[in-house]
Amino acid sequence: MNKWMRLCIEEAIEGVHQEDGGPFGAVILKDHELIAQAHNTVLKSHDPTAHAEINAIRQASQKLQRFDLSDCILITSAEPCPMCLSAIMWAGIRQVYYGCTVHDAKEIGFADEFIYTYIQNRSIENAPIQLEELLRDEALQAFKVWEGKKDKTPY
Repeated sequence: MNKWMRLCIEEAIEGVHQEDGGPFGAVILKDHELIAQAHNTVLKSHDPTAHAEINAIRQASQKLQRFDLSDCILITSAEPCPMCLSAIMWAGIRQVYYGCTVHDAKEIGFADEFIYTYIQNRSIENAPIQLEELLRDEALQAFKVWEGKKDKTPY
């Protein structure tokens, strides 16, 4: 795994030099073979979701032509943020190796703890987002359509 982590680190540094985004790189392996390699491209793409892990998941899903990556391993240069952690879980990836910690990332200005705090307790003072239910009964119609669909692909 050290070889793959070093590739993540190289990818992260390359992304910084290209001014694509923050210092983060990720790879995805299937059967110990490289199937995706990416770095953070938030600045280049003007997309706040373009983290290295998300970019790698998108690449792997396209290459394998499936959304289930449960037979894959993700290696990333830094501990995944809450968004990436969620995407990793949605992809079904069960094994993740990371280099730098969330605390290391905070030291250089990438602080995610406000998101973790919010997830743990939505009613925190000065919450970064306000969630409010609206037209639930009408919105449930889409769920009923999905629930009644005979040929749906569950995920």
